[in-house]
Amino acid sequence: MPLDRPTPAQLGLTREEGRLLRALRSAGLQIETTRQWELSQVEHPVVGPLLEYKKLARLHSANGWHWLEEWVHDGRFRPVYVPGGVVTGRWASDGGGALQLPKQVRGAVIADPGWTFVVADASQLEPRVLAAMSGDAAMARAGQAQDMYQGMVDAGAVETRPQAKYGMLGAIYGGTTGESGRMRPRIERAFPTAMRFVEDAARAGERGEVVSTWLGRSSPPGRGDAYDETASDAQLRKLRNDARGWGRFTRNFVVQGTAAEWALCWMGSLRRRLWQLGGGDTADAPLTDRPHLVFFLHDEVIVHTPVHLAEEVVAALRDSAAEAGRLLFGAAPVEFALTVAVVDSYDQAK
Repeated sequence: MPLDRPTPAQLGLTREEGRLLRALRSAGLQIETTRQWELSQVEHPVVGPLLEYKKLARLHSANGWHWLEEWVHDGRFRPVYVPGGVVTGRWASDGGGALQLPKQVRGAVIADPGWTFVVADASQLEPRVLAAMSGDAAMARAGQAQDMYQGMVDAGAVETRPQAKYGMLGAIYGGTTGESGRMRPRIERAFPTAMRFVEDAARAGERGEVVSTWLGRSSPPGRGDAYDETASDAQLRKLRNDARGWGRFTRNFVVQGTAAEWALCWMGSLRRRLWQLGGGDTADAPLTDRPHLVFFLHDEVIVHTPVHLAEEVVAALRDSAAEAGRLLFGAAPVEFALTVAVVDSYDQAK
């Protein structure tokens, strides 16, 4: 064992994790931690059962009996949402882990008798928002397709759907390595107006300037890539690396933040339509007797509805998405497509 190998205590491991690490090392496994990514690279009969145990242990810790007792009451999951809790304007959760509901738990989310769920997911929301913000006509045409990435293939930007997806992720998040980095130049040639839009946001961030979403949410100011004549070469390199990192943040901030604004407009329009579906503007029927929103996850919503109103709810979801696009972007020729499923339990949606 190398003398400079960190001890379990130095790694900040619990007593149990430390014992596990020592046992694995004594069995001949050359590992530094017990993290999943490192264990998955080791060939040993113990690795498979250990990874499965760690997965189940995390599930028990995050969504076990204690979670059930604290956050599920009268047959309903009751998390605490924090609107605008993320710097970009996306919602966060403060209790219940609403935005990290694991797939193993989703099968327990079941509609009431005589009711069903309508689950809708905005398809490729951030690229569509970028097309609308930038006014890139070529990208907007690609977005006329239900699957925007396939629309980019059909437009000749790239050969395959995965290439389109990775290229767009590279453009929006500033990826320069791997498949994202390799495809990004082709996306830039195909959609120059949109790419110039995010490049301008990135350069502004590198200079320490503030950028804003479509409705005016401002980013925190960066420090900028200022020259410091007293700094060493190493310090200057760090300053420039930090500036480029902040530029990647502001590049994504303008798109992700505007996507969050679109989602809020979508939900606002949808709630109005659902109320009208359940009995017009009268207050006779309570909310829970009408189609109503029961879950929201960034660009995905779940509506709990009487079965006989399911198709009308599907239409309301699509009409609300179109209205949200008009509210934000006027007559911009961008389609905000949805993937919609009518299911009896949440796990059936995907």
